[in-house]
Amino acid sequence: MDEISEFPALRPADEGYDAERTGFQLHGPHRPDLIVTAESPDHVRAAVAHARAHGLPVAVQATGHGVGVTADGGVLISTRRMTDVRIDPQARSAYIAAGATWGQVIEAAAPHGLAPLSGSAPSVGAIGYTLGGGLGALSRQYGYAADHVTALDVVTADGEPRHVTAESDPDLFWALRGGRDNFGIVTGMEIGLFPHPEIYGGTLAFAAEHVDAVLAGYLEWTRTLPDELMSAVSMMVHPDVPFVEEEFRGRYVLQVKLAYTGPADEGERLVAPLRALAPTLADDLRVLPFTDSHTVFKDPPFPHGYVGDGLLIDAALDVTTLQTVAKQAGPEAPTMTVLQLRHLGGAQARTPAVPNAVAGRDAGYLLSVVLPVDGVPAETVTEVLGGIRRTMAPLTTGRALNFVFGGLSGAELSEAYAPADLERLRSLKGSYDPENTFRLGQPLALTPGADAPARG
Repeated sequence: MDEISEFPALRPADEGYDAERTGFQLHGPHRPDLIVTAESPDHVRAAVAHARAHGLPVAVQATGHGVGVTADGGVLISTRRMTDVRIDPQARSAYIAAGATWGQVIEAAAPHGLAPLSGSAPSVGAIGYTLGGGLGALSRQYGYAADHVTALDVVTADGEPRHVTAESDPDLFWALRGGRDNFGIVTGMEIGLFPHPEIYGGTLAFAAEHVDAVLAGYLEWTRTLPDELMSAVSMMVHPDVPFVEEEFRGRYVLQVKLAYTGPADEGERLVAPLRALAPTLADDLRVLPFTDSHTVFKDPPFPHGYVGDGLLIDAALDVTTLQTVAKQAGPEAPTMTVLQLRHLGGAQARTPAVPNAVAGRDAGYLLSVVLPVDGVPAETVTEVLGGIRRTMAPLTTGRALNFVFGGLSGAELSEAYAPADLERLRSLKGSYDPENTFRLGQPLALTPGADAPARG
């Protein structure tokens, strides 16, 4: 490979190469020939032009939470140094650079009494999350994060920077919001913010003997909720380690996660039926600043290896199927399995004012399955994940790409979009990236059936 001088870079023999290529996801990290440690959009532009000139594939990584198909050779553009966040309190908007995390955006917006449509973990990169749709505590009320993007700065495969809006390039603007990183490297994004300095939320936890009753009651409860209330149930056998709450260590626990933007007394009234289902192990529902919204989900803050899937589930989900899949992922499972059912609907079900490629708006629930893989035989992971998929198949309506860890096969990717949208995305891919430079992550092939295979 020719020497490069237009951008800072690391090769495999350089000090810092391994640390730079490894993100939050430790299962199958990138192994590129060249890592571009981008500090500006100009570095990204030069790196893409260099890759295309040499016929090399390009991957992008900010925090490395949602790695799909990994780089084995080629160029990895690391954007984690590009962390600028600018808040416009009058316009209720934020401009976010490529490597900024949701934690940084939340902290910048909070002094103005504003909040973004952020996800459950503050360490996740804001742009990658949004390009995949973006599902968080406020999404039932306002829709997907991608629905509230107003502009994108992107370097396309020709190495040219573009400022993309609904007016300047409606096709590309549609595709970027939901099409992930198939069309270019987004170096900056403008999003809307919302006036929620605090929420009512937290967790209700129940012991294993109450799981069936709580699942039945929860499913019925979700049929009547206002859009302002987000909820999910999460089930897992907790490891017996110091960072886990003492009352959960070594136990199979169901937790109901809740976030409500209305008055606390109304929140108390809404959750009363859940509290009546069974005695709780823990109940920390309270008014909390939005800067603490991540404590509702308590996602692990440390890097680890995992695979998983995000199944969009029909609103007609029945309690028998839900209880069956809970048992498959429960204490009898051959490996640790984290199962979460998130209530969708509300604004997420409505087409936004400026449509985008985010799919699955008719789903009633999202079933997220995550399996840590460190020290676990691959066949065991495949067995558990495959069994859950088969149980849910009659009710599965699609895939949520932000919750797919490990890549999708061509057949599975076709489930992530409506047929007409997938055809439109592939057509636009041919226009903007005819040489398929961006063929990593969750890639769209230029022809049907040729998408990259899943990585297990």
